[in-house]
Amino acid sequence: MSISINSPADFHVHLRQGPISELITPHVRKGGFGLAYVMPNLKPPITTTEQALKYKTELEKIDPNVEYLMTLYLSPELSPEEIRKAKKAGIVGVKSYPRGVTTNSDGGIESYEFYYPIFEAMQEVDMVLNLHGEVPSDPNANIHVLNAEPTFLPHLFKLHAAFPKLRIVLEHATTRAAVEAVKQCGPTVACTITAHHLSLTVDDWAGQSWNFCKPVAKYPDDRQALRDIVKEGHPRFFLGSDSAPHPPHTKSTSTPTHACAAGVYTSPILLPLVAQLLESFGALENIGLFVSDHGRKFYKIPIENQKVGTSVVCLTRAPAGSIVDEKYVSGNESLVPFWAGKEIGWKIAEQ
Repeated sequence: MSISINSPADFHVHLRQGPISELITPHVRKGGFGLAYVMPNLKPPITTTEQALKYKTELEKIDPNVEYLMTLYLSPELSPEEIRKAKKAGIVGVKSYPRGVTTNSDGGIESYEFYYPIFEAMQEVDMVLNLHGEVPSDPNANIHVLNAEPTFLPHLFKLHAAFPKLRIVLEHATTRAAVEAVKQCGPTVACTITAHHLSLTVDDWAGQSWNFCKPVAKYPDDRQALRDIVKEGHPRFFLGSDSAPHPPHTKSTSTPTHACAAGVYTSPILLPLVAQLLESFGALENIGLFVSDHGRKFYKIPIENQKVGTSVVCLTRAPAGSIVDEKYVSGNESLVPFWAGKEIGWKIAEQ
């Protein structure tokens, strides 16, 4: 059996910087994708048009056959003038990180109202606002990693009401509440779902650092809500892998004062992994909608913009006993992917 998919697009991916980026970036195509919507939470974060374009040039030097869509990090330094400049330069979106909730988010925001002039400019020029949909943990308010996403959702409704024409993407949803919230909003609000959140629940990361990410995987009923909306083929839900690589020693090790790194690395196996997961819950027929059509339509990115030699990627059944690589190594850098050492039933056909 084989499946042909037009122009798979990953609408949320972390490609890092420096030497490790040279290992990570080629894995976008290795995993079957020709478009990467690149996150800006570097050190320092990408807050200007010049920084975003420089970063894009660095990525294109590593692999010029991927279409990189660039984003800015929502920060106090950002201005309406910079938004207009970014739009003219082809920057697609602005990513909002609440302070301290995930990797490199120490400069994240604390008040959305402060940024209303930015959102107004974004609505005017038609840029996308990408929301990390959590609030910081607060013991005094009983807010923690398991309810940080539902607690955030009133902010989504308020922003959508204030800027009804602003395209908003609620990133990496993990709860039934988030799915229902996006469904309640108008056509300018969409949602990404990761491959690993279609697989994991809280039991899978409790005590297992390799499955630990932010936002954390939630309850079986929440995972079922994600699977159901993919199976439904709802047009405002699509793939954003949130593939977030970390060196193995930071993933596998914690200390009394430092937690292990939060992130799951799926890029090298992404399309076969998505196929296997969708097949497991009866949604394989929707894989083209989920990994290409819906996201491209929302972002207004036509399939013919693909840079690779062919816009069609073919999946075939993998031979029995096909195992995900234990590790990827380049020079002094190494990474361990999601499902390392486990059997996978699909592979990308050689062209």
